Order: sequence, then C-alpha cells, then structure tokens
Amino acid sequence: MDEQKLRFVITEGEGLATEFKEKYTPKIDRDIVALANSRGGVILLGVSDSGRITGESLTGRMKAEILSLARNCDPHISITTVSQIGDVVAIEVSEGLEKPYSCSSGYFRRLDGTTQRMTQKEIRLIFRTAVDLSFESLPCRGLSFDDVQLSKVRTFLKEAGTSLKISGSNLPSFLSSLGICAEEIINNAGALMFASDVTRFIPHCETIMAAFKGVEKVHIYDRKDSRTDLLTQFNETMWFLKKQLNVRSEIYIDRREIYEIPLNALREALINALIHRDYSMRGTSIYVNVFDDRVDISNPGGLLPGVTTCNFGKESVRRNPIIADLFHRMGKVERMGTGIKRMKDLMREAGLKEPEFTSDTFFHAIFYRDPEYSLKRAVEESKEKSKEKSKEKSKEKILDLIAGNPAITTQQIAGAMELSLAGVEKILRTLKKSGFLRRIGPDKGGHWEVLK
Repeated sequence: MDEQKLRFVITEGEGLATEFKEKYTPKIDRDIVALANSRGGVILLGVSDSGRITGESLTGRMKAEILSLARNCDPHISITTVSQIGDVVAIEVSEGLEKPYSCSSGYFRRLDGTTQRMTQKEIRLIFRTAVDLSFESLPCRGLSFDDVQLSKVRTFLKEAGTSLKISGSNLPSFLSSLGICAEEIINNAGALMFASDVTRFIPHCETIMAAFKGVEKVHIYDRKDSRTDLLTQFNETMWFLKKQLNVRSEIYIDRREIYEIPLNALREALINALIHRDYSMRGTSIYVNVFDDRVDISNPGGLLPGVTTCNFGKESVRRNPIIADLFHRMGKVERMGTGIKRMKDLMREAGLKEPEFTSDTFFHAIFYRDPEYSLKRAVEESKEKSKEKSKEKSKEKILDLIAGNPAITTQQIAGAMELSLAGVEKILRTLKKSGFLRRIGPDKGGHWEVLK
C-alpha cells in the first residue's frame, strides 16, 4: 500500500475490508481473523473511527507481536505486509484459503464496517461452502478501467457523503480500496456497480417491474425494465413503486405524503433483493410486481443453505458481502441485519398485515395493500367504466337523432338529450373528429350528414 491508496482508504472510512484502530493492542487478532474469514483487507493503526489520523509508530517488537498473533490463529494466517506509511501503521491481511479461522477469543467476521463475534450457527451457515468463490468476487471477463463509468463512481461517492475526487489516473487505487479490484483486475461486483454497460458483461443484471389489474398476472397496465447498475435499478424501482401506490397528504408542521404501504419497508425489501440475489443464475431477474391487493418483490437464489423463513433475519448472513458493503457505505443498509424486523415493525405501525416471506428458487417478500385503498380503486374504475358507457350511449343517441332529422339544431339535440349545450357541442366535435359525422353548409341553413 502506498500513500495515495492510504488516503483513499481513510477517506472511504471503515468497511468490509478496512478497520481503524487508534493504537496497537493484542486484541487486533480478532480483526485479523475477521478479515481472513471475509475478503481480506487492511487494519490501520493510528486512525480514529472518524478517520482522523492520531498516529502510531511501528517498532520491531510490535511487528514481531503482530506476526506472532497471526501465526497463533487456527489455522495460521499469513500477513501480507506490516508497514509504516506516514504516521499510520498498515497491516494487510489476505483472504484466507482455509476458512474458518479463529483466534484465542473465538471466531470473528466483518459485517457493515465492524468486527463481530460469530455464533456456531453462523459459522456453519457462512462457511459450509467456503471453498467456492462467490460470483461477485470472480474476475469480470473483458472489463477494463475504460469500461468503468466515472459518473457512476462519482454518484456513489455523493451517496456515501465523500468529497473524494476521482479521475482516470486514481481510479484503480480507489476501486482497490473498495475491494472490487485486485492487481488491476475488476471483479463482478465492480461491473454490477460501475460498468458503463452492465448488461454487456452480465446480461441478466436487471429488475423487471410490472403493475397488474386485479390480483393475477393477466392484464399488465404498466411495465418498466431496468437494465443498468444496481444503484440506478434501486432508484428506478422506488420511483415505479411510488407511481403505482396510493398516497394521501397529512398536514403537521409541514405537508407530508403518506403512502398506503410504508416506503421504508419496500425500500428495505428491494435492498435485500439487490444484495442477496444470486447473480450467478443466468436467465433470471429481480421482479417487482404490483397487484390490486399486494406488492411482491422477488429475487433469484432463495435463502442460503441452513437459513429458513423462521430463523432468517436473526442471523446476519449475506450472499454478496462486497455489494452489501457498498450499499452500506451509501447509507442504504442498516447494521446487524435488522431489516426483516424493521419491515415487520413498519407494516404493523401502519396498521397493515405483516409482510410474508417465502423461498424456493426465488425469495419473495410480499406486502399486502390496505383493503380500503383497493376498494376505492375498484369503485373509481367502476365509475370510470360507467362514465364511458354513458358517453357511448349519448353518441349513439345523437347519431340517431341526426339520422332522423339532418337539419336538427344543436339546441334541439340538447333539449332532446337533456344535456347542456356545451356538452352536446363537445360530443359533436368528437364525432366529427372520429369520422362519424360531417357538417354540410353553414351553422344556419346547413345540415348534418352521418358517415358511419
């Protein structure tokens, strides 16, 4: 690690692959284990949690103790480098090949920028398939730095509240600090977040949104497909949901718009779908379906092995920790896997039925709409249909009157129909525009001709 990369890492803050410590203590063996059990990363000594450099000096004794702590882990952990960079000591730890690792205090892992102790259940869940590399970690074939869209990177930085300036020259160091680039090779997580044309490299990266009339997948009245980076998919889907849901306004100190389903609950479910999706499943998509009685958000992959719909949400297990870390940096993922509980609480507070969660090949989060809103919508649609039928009948009657008396006046039609003069004139304009009627001669002395 050089000084430029160090600046990037500190500016980005703590994350999946970065831990800050103000001073050295032997307890850093927990952080060493956590990084080896995750995707590897760096421990920076002499940096506060807020990113302020407090300073730490590397001595021969300190270095020997750090290497000894790593060797005493089970299995042994190899430290890449321990170096002094300015006023900071950097300890670089590679991802382990013999997971799970433990130290004298137990098993640890990285989650949402913190080192956390693992339960035996979490150890079994996470490392059951430890020998397999996740899709997000695999190199993205053909993706170069020229294929990375800087505007997407800058949008990410803005969402993360970081003022870091990114250009083509410092892009590799920055991507490396996020854990999505190693030795100038960008992984699939980098493609999903920052590629100019994501579908060129991962064709099945998409969210398909549809709104249906009724409660079955029969009549679609609105649809949108989002085939782009994950952040844009998130924003476009939230916009689509806002468009489809009923909303009311309430006046407090200011005006507030309240959606029939709490947006924060839907937002949580959508984030879960994006960060837990199995992106290795080709030919699949995330689906967001809006029905008259419910909203169904589903993602390919189902639950991880060992997790059930009964215990999930209590164990923080993530299929794509790199993607989860990037969304956490943007403030869109809460710590400690509290999303499921929060969704239930939000629905309960709104007086709605708790969301349902089902899992097979796909994982589904189903939110039921307020029946009162669904009924209102049905009534409104019924009224609209009645209105249209009434208009059609009025048109037919006017045509019949004209066919019986081509010289009939607008005033006479209004009297016969018991309609206003303006209403009759509007229908006559529609009939003429549609090619059903033609006026021959002037208003006075002329006559009508029915064409169809």
